[in-house]
Amino acid sequence: MTSKCRFCATPLAETVADLGLSPVSNHFRDGTTAQSSGQTFYPLHAMVCTNCWLVQLTEVETPAHFDENYVYFSSYSASWLEHSKAYAEQMIDRLGLDQESKVVEIASNDGYLLQYFKQAGISVLGIEPSGNVAEEARSKRGVETIVEFFGRECAEKQVAKGVKADLIAANNVMAHVPDINDFISGFKILLREGGTMTVEFPHLLKMLEHCQFDTIYHEHFSYLSLGAVEAMLSAHGLKLYGVQELSTHGGSLRIFAGHKDSCPQDAELFQTLEKVRADERAAGLQTNAPYAAFGKSVEKCKTELLTFLIEAKNAGKSVVGYGAPAKGNTMLNYCGVGPELLAYTVDMSPHKQGQYLPGLNIPVHAPEQIAQDRPDYVVILPWNLRDEISAQLENIRGWGGQFVVAIPKLEIF
Repeated sequence: MTSKCRFCATPLAETVADLGLSPVSNHFRDGTTAQSSGQTFYPLHAMVCTNCWLVQLTEVETPAHFDENYVYFSSYSASWLEHSKAYAEQMIDRLGLDQESKVVEIASNDGYLLQYFKQAGISVLGIEPSGNVAEEARSKRGVETIVEFFGRECAEKQVAKGVKADLIAANNVMAHVPDINDFISGFKILLREGGTMTVEFPHLLKMLEHCQFDTIYHEHFSYLSLGAVEAMLSAHGLKLYGVQELSTHGGSLRIFAGHKDSCPQDAELFQTLEKVRADERAAGLQTNAPYAAFGKSVEKCKTELLTFLIEAKNAGKSVVGYGAPAKGNTMLNYCGVGPELLAYTVDMSPHKQGQYLPGLNIPVHAPEQIAQDRPDYVVILPWNLRDEISAQLENIRGWGGQFVVAIPKLEIF
């Protein structure tokens, strides 16, 4: 079956990266399951629409990504909490939010962001599809959260209850949405006239420039450029009025938008919007060239990592991982790295400890395991947090340990 673009329905014909077969990246397994039963692998193939230039996965039927066993909790990253607190403070000041305002977050996870608006006395509502993380938002942070997928129907139900948002935040969620037109139409319905919506997403331009192929996984249906997002919003009566460039997730954008007929104005944000538009034009994102070059870079990353791991193995050196992010699971599965080359990884989240990574059965331990075993190398799988993690584990220098990142290129430090 030929896949069609999720936004404009144009048949897809141009490959960005074909990563072969891969398990669902957040489907961790317990010890019994990992040793006694199989796991389904699905095609992981990213293509670009040559009409609207939206990069996306081909149509693949995979299990539900967000359920009662969802293992990603945003609050376990100190740097992400700092980022979120700074965002809340900035939005309160920039938009003049007060006790009469309403802030809604889409995919609000465990209340990591909305807690800061709530602490400022602002009314908040989280919309989160995974019940277990939504319960943590309610019980630990007192953040009102409904368990539902966001889209037109969800927005209409909230409006019927009298909810209209002065600010809608959507951080790193647009890529996760299979029906992107339904999702965006919900913003149009729920946003108050004159209100602002902000959407954060890893910038496709940075993914291509820095070989961030591990951000491709089954939870991410789309890989977003400013141009593609602007076209999609415009088709639903929403207007982009500004952009901020962020360092998060290897280079992200935060876009600001409102209703076309009542859109706010901000000269500073508009200046950055014009800059990013120019950057994308200069990179040729509406041509095939950068996508073809990306595929070759992905192959080089794979060979560099495997060469390092095999040479370390042959030299009798011990190698373990830090972190168990979805991006790491993509990379390890694409490269065919199992416990014979990466003995285990560690993660701060108790929801991942004691589990095995999907596909390759690498065990996940608590971070204390590294100090006990004193490995020669620690591969930082969430490379976007390399500074935070290397600072936390600075003690490995005491026994001669070194850190490794594989993206955008292999680096030992």
